[in-house]
Amino acid sequence: MKIAVLCGGLSNERDVSLSSGRGIARALREIGHRAALLDLFLGWTEDYVSAEDVFTAEDNDGAFSVAADAPDLAAVRAMRPGQGLIGPHVLEICKAADIVFLALHGEEGENGKLQAYFDINGVRYTGSGYLGSALAMNKSVSKTLLRAAGVPLAESVTIRRGEQAPMPTLPCVVKPCSGGSSVGTTIVRDPEEYGAALELAFRYEDSVLVEQFIAGRELTVGVLDGRAMPVTEIIPKSGFYDYKNKYQPGMTDEPCPAPITADETAAIQALAEKVYDTLGLQAYGRVDFIMGTDGVFYCLEANTLPGMTPTSLIPRMGLAMGMDYGALCQALIDASMRKYQG
Repeated sequence: MKIAVLCGGLSNERDVSLSSGRGIARALREIGHRAALLDLFLGWTEDYVSAEDVFTAEDNDGAFSVAADAPDLAAVRAMRPGQGLIGPHVLEICKAADIVFLALHGEEGENGKLQAYFDINGVRYTGSGYLGSALAMNKSVSKTLLRAAGVPLAESVTIRRGEQAPMPTLPCVVKPCSGGSSVGTTIVRDPEEYGAALELAFRYEDSVLVEQFIAGRELTVGVLDGRAMPVTEIIPKSGFYDYKNKYQPGMTDEPCPAPITADETAAIQALAEKVYDTLGLQAYGRVDFIMGTDGVFYCLEANTLPGMTPTSLIPRMGLAMGMDYGALCQALIDASMRKYQG
């Protein structure tokens, strides 16, 4: 197959996406596909002749490691100033592909806008469609739907820029409403920290979620084609599961399958599938939980394009199912292609 692996862009998770994209493109070539690695924002400018030629071009997917801090997006914008989100030749290359493997992370790749654009232009892509992507990305909206479906959630309130922000019960978690990779997230334990936490979150968007902090064990469950994957526990060696702990090797222990009972495993997997179905997700995703000290599994959020970096969780779950990285990439493509059958 001809596969365009779309990554990069202008999200705060750009570096994570570049790492995912390079790994995916390399794995797809190793299993016999013609894969072209493509940056959503920068596009393809070097030696471009036609969309077809891109799939036989020299590999451009060398190793890439995620830095400890989020990227400097102003510097990226300066590489193609005064231009829109989508770079040169991106659409025509994606239209020439049999499918686009979305290795994007963050709002611009997961909020549904790109998916809708591709639908209009007849481009096939991996992962959920525009509606499920939009619902999952906005934590305020997704929590409303999940609460109505009976999924356990922490108490939360959404604060918009300019609104008065009353002091919540502490400890609490303050985070951007549609962010990812814990960028802009703070656990507030002291009243004096609250204002700074809000200021940080509002740097990234105009709506902020203030959520009850629930002590417990952090667990996550991938869902592939509607069926739950093995449960993984997330145990940071220090602090919480923030950007640095997610993407710097050796910062977090992630046993998979998680050391929980068979009944607990069945319960959290059923909840993950319920979240997936409630939000209308397709092909694959990942659902994050806190197992509270009361034994309840509280859903934190659903991720429609979870990471595929060397430290990411979905590849770890795939290994627990007997799938190496290449086999997992193929499984994600197969599940996504089923959206277009019939």
